[in-house]
Amino acid sequence: MCCISKKCMQPFFIHLKKTYMKTTGIVIIIIGVALTIFTAFTYFTREKVVEIGKLEITHDKPHYMSWSPIIGVVLIGVGGVVLWQAGKGKTA
Repeated sequence: MCCISKKCMQPFFIHLKKTYMKTTGIVIIIIGVALTIFTAFTYFTREKVVEIGKLEITHDKPHYMSWSPIIGVVLIGVGGVVLWQAGKGKTA
């Protein structure tokens, strides 16, 4: 006989929480590795320089974004702690 009460559903929710924590930890680690490897990127915006009637002259202006690889290492550590805590919890 199956009951749908909080006590019966608790092991299911603990397993679900562990699954989400593990997935979140893995995603955080992957983002950390990417931020450690790729420390900068450039994107371009197009600006109008001159517009005379139908004639239009534009210029591609570069914008640079960069960050320290330490941010990636910190994210790898945070992801590891999340994974560790996901495996540490109560078992059903």
